[in-house]
Order: sequence, then structure tokens, then C-alpha cells
Amino acid sequence: MAHPLVDQLRFTRSEWLRALDGVPEDDGVKRLTPMNSIGWIVSHLGWHEQLSLLTRLQGITPVPAANEHGVNGEPASTPPLSLALDTWRAVVAAADPVLDMLNTAALEAWLPRTRQPQTRLVGSTVQRVTYHYWFHIGEIIAIRQILGHADVPEFVGDIDGEAPYRAEPLPVVRVLAEAAPVERG
Repeated sequence: MAHPLVDQLRFTRSEWLRALDGVPEDDGVKRLTPMNSIGWIVSHLGWHEQLSLLTRLQGITPVPAANEHGVNGEPASTPPLSLALDTWRAVVAAADPVLDMLNTAALEAWLPRTRQPQTRLVGSTVQRVTYHYWFHIGEIIAIRQILGHADVPEFVGDIDGEAPYRAEPLPVVRVLAEAAPVERG
């Protein structure tokens, strides 16, 4: 069973996909400045998830295409939505086995391969990726509303059914009894 923090990231991804559901390909490349296009946002989240959970945490970059659009600080671009989603799905498929291995001890470790070592924990990185999705969910919803899309999600979906609160697994504690002689008097 995945760690509760990982469950929340996965629920967030499903909410993000819900926000994208029904976006026509043509609308995925429209840029309403100063906002980026929806295709760029999809690419951006694929890039960020790969950078955080694969390149930094694992030392691998299995989806080079995720570094072509959506890189923070690079010029704006308008990649096709279908291409961006295919790339994002490839990143998620590569990241999921890594996420499945995260336990409390792994989440409390420092994230390797960062510019400033020992400044961010792995667990804080998972939270950052999760909150980054929520930030862009709001942006996608706003873009869709401006474009006049019908049936745009208005609130968080079925968190109680899909990712209800679950306590973090408690560590296994072993009590070692010392066999010391007892003085009798």
C-alpha cells in the first residue's frame, strides 16, 4: 500500500485530468497572455514531476521529451495538447514505481541532486509537486472558463471515496529486554 502522501498526489493527478477532460486540441494551444497555453501547463507539470521524482530522486531522466516544453524559465511555447499528455503519461508511468517505494523513512531523507544539498526533504518535494498541480488546476479552470467551455469542474472531486484521510503507518518498534541479573536481598 502506498504512503498516504503518495495517495494524495495520485488523487491530485486524477483531479488534474478531470480539469483537462473535454479540452479540444485547438484550445490546448491557445495562449491567453500572460497565462501559458494548456499544452504548456501539461508539459510543465510533466517536466516538474520528472525533475523532482526521477532526475533528482533517482538520478534518471527516462522521458527526454519532458524537457522540450514547459521547462521553468524557458520561453513560452504552445505544444499540442495530445503530445503534452502523452509525454506526461510517460513520466507518470516512470514515476509511479518510485512513488510506490516511498515510506516514512524515505520521505524524511534529503532530496539528492539539488542545487543546495540538504535543503528539501523528499516528502516536502512530493508535497511541492502535489501543490503545484493544484495551482495549475486553477489556472486550467480559469482558461477554460474564459474560452467558454461548458461543464468545467467547480470543486474538488470525490476525495472521500478516492483518497480519504489515512493515518501514516506507524514505525515498528521493538522492545529489547535486557537480561540483567536481579539483586535479591
